[in-house]
Amino acid sequence: MSIDTLDTTHLLALAAALGWASGLRLYAVVFFTGLAGAMGWVPLPAGLQLLQHPLVLGAAGLMLAVEFFADKVPGLDSLWDGLHTLLRIPAGAALAGAVFGGDQAAWATAAALLGGTLAATSHVAKATTRAAVNTSPEPFSNIALSLAGDALVPAMLWLAVAHPVWFGLALVVLVVASVVLTLVLFKFLRLLVRKLRGRLGGAPVAV
Repeated sequence: MSIDTLDTTHLLALAAALGWASGLRLYAVVFFTGLAGAMGWVPLPAGLQLLQHPLVLGAAGLMLAVEFFADKVPGLDSLWDGLHTLLRIPAGAALAGAVFGGDQAAWATAAALLGGTLAATSHVAKATTRAAVNTSPEPFSNIALSLAGDALVPAMLWLAVAHPVWFGLALVVLVVASVVLTLVLFKFLRLLVRKLRGRLGGAPVAV
């Protein structure tokens, strides 16, 4: 993932990747991005160089470890997602906007809007999927999905820098899949809640 410079295509891909991945694993995004800059693998834009600071890396690494284990526990993962709803989306927007910095206000604003939207899309899809999976008594599918997210985030960050065009294609596929999955699973969860309410209340439930 080592390159000498980031051109506009790479910067756009990086902004999109930071936004999208923040909706899944915010602390992993901060840690891996900062680590890549600190190790000299990627020349981070000025707005992201703060992530290279040892204190930021240490805090992000600690929270990454906490999130790694919390995300593997059914029920706790949904609670964790709920608590981070108000953090992941604005953080995704801020990280995406920081790719272009204050010297390119128009690009930074557009990137922030893009990053926030992508973060919201991935976060909602993740939270909805994990809530649906948690209705199953076995924990293995939950752990498998969590491990897939652990692997997907650094893979997409790497792809954005190394092969931005391929990243763009992969991102389109993932966003479309996320929207479809969210709509389908939201209907499933809504029906499940209505059935549970009907059983608890003793009243018939209209499907």
